[in-house]
Amino acid sequence: MARIAKLSFENATPEIQEVYKNVVKEHGELTNMKATLIHSPVALYAVLEWYKLYDVVKPVIGDRRAILFCDAISRENACVLCSTFMHRSIVKGGEDHENLVLDEKDEAIIEYGRQLAKNPNRVSSKLYSRLEAFLSAKEIIDLTVFGALMIVNNVFNSALQIDIDESLNNYKIQPEIAFSGSSHYQPEK
Repeated sequence: MARIAKLSFENATPEIQEVYKNVVKEHGELTNMKATLIHSPVALYAVLEWYKLYDVVKPVIGDRRAILFCDAISRENACVLCSTFMHRSIVKGGEDHENLVLDEKDEAIIEYGRQLAKNPNRVSSKLYSRLEAFLSAKEIIDLTVFGALMIVNNVFNSALQIDIDESLNNYKIQPEIAFSGSSHYQPEK
């Protein structure tokens, strides 16, 4: 159960109702995360920058790699909500999450995502060189900030225990399996 209740349109101030309308117009829905973030429009708009960078990164590495990158980060951070969201995207893309066929670029993108989440101080020169072989300096910057904003999503959703959206129920991951390789996941006792 979420630590902070979602803010409904009806219970919001007129100013927040305007923000609510803008977010629905721009994003089509108000997910549980956004309905919680809307308590603080400044925080909400900071987190929504993820979408702008997604639109910048996607044409460079492709939608699939962008999703795999975010999935790697979310799994390393053991974020059930974000991992479930990414799992849904992978399945809807026609792939079996447990049997992905990866090329060298996919592997470099996934490893970079994991390392950003695990310990960005330990991004090796070898890994960086693998990225630099197919990405420009600007593209690496965009990818890194995109990853950092994914980490922000993970932290927000996990720390405040944001509920999984109903639309994700059929794709919910099993944390004990999905995060078994993550050094960060510790099941609740």
